[in-house]
Amino acid sequence: MKLLTKKQVREKVGFSFAHIDRMENAKRFPQRVKIGFRVFWSDEEIEVWITSHLNARS
Repeated sequence: MKLLTKKQVREKVGFSFAHIDRMENAKRFPQRVKIGFRVFWSDEEIEVWITSHLNARS
């Protein structure tokens, strides 16, 4: 499993840090994983989230 930093997530989805936080708090975005003092997101969960939104367009 690959883990992404918040900066990598921002680059991948094109949202600001604040928007990522708002969507995560609203349970509309994959939840972060805390490891020590750092936070990460599962690359696989982000990919699934992106794919589900692309598929919802049709």
